[in-house]
Amino acid sequence: MDRIHLPAPITSLDQLALELRRFAGERGWEAYHSPKNLASALIVEAAELLEHFQWLAPEQSRDLSPATKAEVAHEIADVLIYLTRLADQLDIDMLAAAAEKMALNACKYPAHPTTEF
Repeated sequence: MDRIHLPAPITSLDQLALELRRFAGERGWEAYHSPKNLASALIVEAAELLEHFQWLAPEQSRDLSPATKAEVAHEIADVLIYLTRLADQLDIDMLAAAAEKMALNACKYPAHPTTEF
C-alpha cells in the first residue's frame, strides 16, 4: 500500500483553494470541476455527513465515539473541499460572503436580550 502524503499544514481558505487547484490539475480533473458538478458532489458529501446523525437523538449526536467522530471529520473535510473548489471556480470569497450573510441575518433576525440558546 502506498504511503499517504500529508501536505504542509493548510492555514487559510486561500491556501486550501490553491492546494486543491494544484491537486485537481495534477490529475487532469479541471474538465470535471464545473460549478454544476462541484455543487452536485457537495450535496452528495453533505448527505454522507448527515448519515452519521440521521437516527441519533440530539444528545447522542453530541457524544460520538472516537471512530464515528473521525468519520464525521472526513465527511466535513469532503464538504469543505468541494465548497472551497466551487467558490474558487466562481471566484467567490467565502469569508467575505459569510460576513455579508451574517450582516443580512442580523438585520433579518435581530437579537433579543431575553432569548437563550
